[in-house]
Amino acid sequence: MRIGFLPALLGLFLAAPALANPPETSLRPLTRAAKTMVSTKNAAFQRWVHDFRARAAAGGIPTEILDAAFTGIKYNTDVVQKDRTQNEFTKTVWVYLDSAASDARIAAGKKAMKKHAALLGQIEKRYGVEKEIVTAIWGLESAYGSFRGSIPTIEALATLAFDGRRGAFFETQLLDALKILNDGHTSPAGMKGSWAGAMGHTQFMPSSWHAHAVDYDRDGKRDIWGDDPADALASAANYLKANGWETRVPWGIEVRLPEGFNYLLARRDLEKMPSEWANLGVKDIRGNPVPDHGPATILLPGGAEGAAFMIFRNFAVIESYNTADAYVIGVGHLADRIAGGPPIQGGWPREDRALTLPERMELQTLLRRHGFDPQKLDGKIGPLTIDAVRSFQKAHGLTPDGYASPGFLQTLRRMR
Repeated sequence: MRIGFLPALLGLFLAAPALANPPETSLRPLTRAAKTMVSTKNAAFQRWVHDFRARAAAGGIPTEILDAAFTGIKYNTDVVQKDRTQNEFTKTVWVYLDSAASDARIAAGKKAMKKHAALLGQIEKRYGVEKEIVTAIWGLESAYGSFRGSIPTIEALATLAFDGRRGAFFETQLLDALKILNDGHTSPAGMKGSWAGAMGHTQFMPSSWHAHAVDYDRDGKRDIWGDDPADALASAANYLKANGWETRVPWGIEVRLPEGFNYLLARRDLEKMPSEWANLGVKDIRGNPVPDHGPATILLPGGAEGAAFMIFRNFAVIESYNTADAYVIGVGHLADRIAGGPPIQGGWPREDRALTLPERMELQTLLRRHGFDPQKLDGKIGPLTIDAVRSFQKAHGLTPDGYASPGFLQTLRRMR
């Protein structure tokens, strides 16, 4: 759906999502070679824009909209750099959560929910999505509206479409953004957001805006960019509802696993009712059976040494907004804390660092070489890779918790 973004420097420690820390930049001027490379790239980019404009015009976008949208835009090297380093996938879940559910962010969330209590209550009643969840998404996406992004959306999307790694996807998003401008919902100057083209308070991609944005305040515009958050918050709730949100069902609950727990059961494709998990000794953090909210699976984002969660189908609904487990847990846990819930009680293997992208791809390649195919060599440690890790661990007498740690990578390397 989208990616969250850094707030202003002043609010970095108060509300910034961990996924959005800005990269360090050098104070040294660009070398002559670097300047030449950027200039050459921008010239090629402008040629691409010229050709794209012809395609967009043929698709019905008026010339005046194209002129207004593309005036002054350039190939944005920062956008490309950030596309290579999405932090939901490059930070450990505990480092991410340290920021996503920090004390300051929780306090800011409670304040925002109190300020907009009537609006959030009405949205909850209309869409059936709890106000704490909507508030938590708002908090992670734009620091409760304090930083909605400063990059011109047309420039970001055009850069990524030209760059080519996911060119077809971003060209489609660019066309959708131009249609929004053509319909008068905002102006090119007002259409700003993240490096990936996600926009407004709740960081919708243009295609998601078309599918799910609503004119909640009935002013004739689906305005997710302006200071009034009504349309954006209602749109986020509408998005979740459309993707299957179940009212009053938790996203997940922290649990304690019994001694001798069979870690092969901790799979996303194995669901049991909480009462069935309780029969296997899986209880909540206080030692009580989890109520039967619906089918649930066990998630171990930090392996056997980390906190354990019983997750319900609303976990997958939040995942449709952003596929990173760290993001989903961040939204869910922040919502729980805003509602007055406790911190996560389980520990984490904090001595471990996150694997780099080359290391994650190496891990996947070695798994395939050893006969445990993760099916994708994309550097993302998703359910398929976790299952491959677990299968390898089982075959070699290791704890089959599916945790792709630096130590596990070393084990794979030694077995070449």
